[in-house]
Amino acid sequence: MDPGLLAQHVFNGLMLGVIYALVAVGFTLFFGVLDVIKFSHGDVVMLGAFTALAVSVGLTGGGVTSSPLVLAAMLVAAIASMALVGALLARLLVLPLRRAPAINVLLITLMAGTVIREGVRLFYPQGSNPKPFPRLLPGGSSELGAFTLRHDSAILFAVGVLAIVGVHLVLTRTRLGLAIRAVAQDPETASAMGIPFTATVLATFAIGSALAALAGVVNGLYYSEISFNLGLLLGAIGFSAAVIGGLGNVYGAILGGFLFAALQTIGAVALPFASAYKDVFAFAVVIVVMAIRPAGLLAERSAERV
Repeated sequence: MDPGLLAQHVFNGLMLGVIYALVAVGFTLFFGVLDVIKFSHGDVVMLGAFTALAVSVGLTGGGVTSSPLVLAAMLVAAIASMALVGALLARLLVLPLRRAPAINVLLITLMAGTVIREGVRLFYPQGSNPKPFPRLLPGGSSELGAFTLRHDSAILFAVGVLAIVGVHLVLTRTRLGLAIRAVAQDPETASAMGIPFTATVLATFAIGSALAALAGVVNGLYYSEISFNLGLLLGAIGFSAAVIGGLGNVYGAILGGFLFAALQTIGAVALPFASAYKDVFAFAVVIVVMAIRPAGLLAERSAERV
């Protein structure tokens, strides 16, 4: 294969991997602090994208034409509102069921996700139709043989990587990160030592949902289109990435996101018969891997959760 073409496929896979990793990290944060699977997470990704789109439409309709200003407002609104939504879902739905069977939390978050998805479909203007997402990043591209690097894609990739690095720094270098890791390891002992359990859980859900909002906006800017069912596939992929990496392990979730993107790329490029079924191919490989390593590739140790 031509080296330039190979580089093109590698970069495309890395771009997808960043989006999947942002979603997967949220899943693993939620599981790390409460041992719960929040199945509305994919729909929060979608809601963040639609929030950003609504802000863009409103500002453009109000006469604001500055792309950087519109983009900044979209990001701030989407991230802040989804952080609030995540904290509210945790406070109103997840924490009250903390001591209930895990299936109860799974079902109630699944139903919450359905409410979010159907609410967008029914109440957003023509919400059942795919929506064009505004192109606000610099256009143009740089070419090196068969490799074409879109400038907007490079910016989106850098933003995603910086967000992942930011999560790492928050977890390892801040008091909030120390509190999150303490609650993940032993919530009773953490509470006895003065760490506010509820506030830490709400902050964790806010961070995970803020990352989901960023993933939704990045996905919209990359594909220039969003739809009300966007979160169904992204949620399934993000959850699969978190599981294959090892639920509760942030770095495993990141690895799982890039691995899933690599599998899709291989299915679309290296296996001609699978190009139309790249998602099926990727999920099939994940099933095989999970059968071999049920705890994930980076199985967490009790002292290393989150």
